[in-house]
Amino acid sequence: MTISVLQQAPEFTLFNSEMKEVKLSDFKGEKNVLLLFFPLAFTGVCTKELCGVRDDIAKYNDANAQVLGISVDTTFSLAKFKEEQGYNFPLLSDFNKEISTAYGCIYDTFTGMGMKGVSKRSAFVIDKAGIVQYAEVLESAGDVPNFEAINTVLASI
Repeated sequence: MTISVLQQAPEFTLFNSEMKEVKLSDFKGEKNVLLLFFPLAFTGVCTKELCGVRDDIAKYNDANAQVLGISVDTTFSLAKFKEEQGYNFPLLSDFNKEISTAYGCIYDTFTGMGMKGVSKRSAFVIDKAGIVQYAEVLESAGDVPNFEAINTVLASI
């Protein structure tokens, strides 16, 4: 399934690195949401991308946006990753690959490693009403989302 701008975002419930449930609907009517799917914790590009978000968290707070990082890693791996890097936003485990699949951002086979079912690096901005306002799914794990475009969208909603 491909997620398009102006469609209702698929609802989800995932566990964060503190083993607590987080639902997309928890933010409905309260905050915009920036969903960042990333392939694997502890890898170079993922670490760089999420550290950039960590360092710019004031931008997202000013835009009344909750950042949520999502990967197929276990909650335990994500907890260690979050601790080591000092991330100031939740990391959610999509270990069963259901949400990455629902958002159309999962590799059949992760290029170069032969792993099946790894999240593609992707970004979705969801407004307070639960409507997708920005969608970017990258085929190359070495690329990062267009954060300039993301910030422009967040500033406009």
